[in-house]
Amino acid sequence: MKESLVIKSHFLIIIMAGYFTLVLNWPFFSRLYGYIFALESYSSAFALSIPVLLFSLLCFLFSLFVVKGLSKLIFIPLLIISAVVSYASQEYGVVFNYGMIENVVETDVAEASSYVNIRSLIYVVLLGLIPAVFVYRIEISYFPFLKELGVRVAVQLCSVLMSVGMAWGFYEDYAAVGRNNQGIQRYINPTEYIYSTVNFLKTNFVTAQHEFISLGDDAKIATAHAGKKPTFMVMALGETARANEYEYNGYTRATNSFTKPLHMLSLGSVESCGTATAVSVPCMFSFLTHANYDKEAAAHQDNVLDVLAKAGVQVYWVDNNSGCKGVCKHVTTIKVDVSATNPNCDGEYCFDQVLLPYLSNLLKRNKGRDTLLVLHLIGSHGPTYYRRYPEQQRFFTPDCARSDIQNCTHEELQNSYDNTIRYTDFVISEIIRQLETASADYDTALVYMSDHGESLGEKGLYLHGLPYDIAPSEQKHVPALVWASHDYRTDRLWQPACMEKPAGQVSQDVLSHSLLGMMEVETALYDKTMDVSAQWRCIERPIAAQHTAANDKQPELIQPGAKPL
Repeated sequence: MKESLVIKSHFLIIIMAGYFTLVLNWPFFSRLYGYIFALESYSSAFALSIPVLLFSLLCFLFSLFVVKGLSKLIFIPLLIISAVVSYASQEYGVVFNYGMIENVVETDVAEASSYVNIRSLIYVVLLGLIPAVFVYRIEISYFPFLKELGVRVAVQLCSVLMSVGMAWGFYEDYAAVGRNNQGIQRYINPTEYIYSTVNFLKTNFVTAQHEFISLGDDAKIATAHAGKKPTFMVMALGETARANEYEYNGYTRATNSFTKPLHMLSLGSVESCGTATAVSVPCMFSFLTHANYDKEAAAHQDNVLDVLAKAGVQVYWVDNNSGCKGVCKHVTTIKVDVSATNPNCDGEYCFDQVLLPYLSNLLKRNKGRDTLLVLHLIGSHGPTYYRRYPEQQRFFTPDCARSDIQNCTHEELQNSYDNTIRYTDFVISEIIRQLETASADYDTALVYMSDHGESLGEKGLYLHGLPYDIAPSEQKHVPALVWASHDYRTDRLWQPACMEKPAGQVSQDVLSHSLLGMMEVETALYDKTMDVSAQWRCIERPIAAQHTAANDKQPELIQPGAKPL
């Protein structure tokens, strides 16, 4: 029988620290050295000191976890997970901070599988699985306890001395690089994702739960005259659309051909609350702002959908994405069935036009009731952009028909992404046509706003989810559009002259108050200065009788194949 390779515990520490430094942290070094080598002058000694410093720090860290009986249980999964992290950081520029860990936990199988391709599998097998098998097969040798303790202390002492020596000797260089590259340390593997995971677990499973705060208990629907038509509004929640890809915001390609004839009002380039769905969606529907947003606080108080429901508005959420992130937990919610029996679905995803029958159904069933229908689009969700639009909407070619988008040409990637924007525009136009058709029964309106933006290879970055403070503009600026029927605009005294005024720089902070204003809901929570529609009403009017029709029992929204979230 072949004997196992025997490695002393302190050598395992050195081997693991060296492997992580030289191999799995290549994404970190490639970005850092890219900056350093671009300087007019730099110290070669300083450049060489960086891997020595990281190696020393990792030696100290790993020395804490090489424990008899536990070493393999720690390093085997650590190697595999770190290889995945290294791939995502190298290929897409992803940082595994708290928000990204939250995204990973909340993702579904279909979304996760979209990132799997031959390149990613080879990368993880070569850099993660094979080293993990090596660790599994070796025999780790330990000294007697006291000697092992002495050796371990010696390793730690050497690590500290080397770290201090490097940092002290090149203090000014490290300080300068740190000032000019804030956030670069977040690419260090595995410390960033370990810290973020611990923080996520602590926040969600250890920290004491907040007491739920009820908001908007005074909410009520007001109208200028009794017996007016009820309001039916669609809130189209977009996914991964960036503002600079919209014709309304100066883009030169025909991405808004379908809605441009429909008299849309663009709010310009809107600042998002986050760079990932798990942050932006709860934030934008809350009464918190980007400046004071806290996930736990938002989860333990009513959001705008809850307040609208308290006022008597019939609120529905239909989801063609990965869920509402807790926003819709108190309202009627339908998850689109993605089974391939639906011609708009392939068993994993559906094109967004699958949402149109839900709107048609509700317009027929909800007559006489004030209604808000949130349609959660899958929009431009990557990396499989080519799966977000049907063949007949493949307008810009050649496109990028693969998930490893970093290996497509920029033209192919841009074409695929622009096709998703154009297809979303088509879906919005179809929503508006249905609302126009129903304008005899309702005052109808639509608000479209994306949750966050996307990187398409600029500065080597792809997708989204970077920490907000270091994320590029493309991930933080989203489109927002408003449409309203003639009767809706007339009833609310929206004047063309006022609507032509620029809304100025707005953020997702305005969404909740704008929905209250557009649904004409009165509550002490409402802040007129945060309602973008308030500026379109040139003439103020008194609030008259309270509308009571909306207090009728909410009918069930039914579509074949639909299932509750």
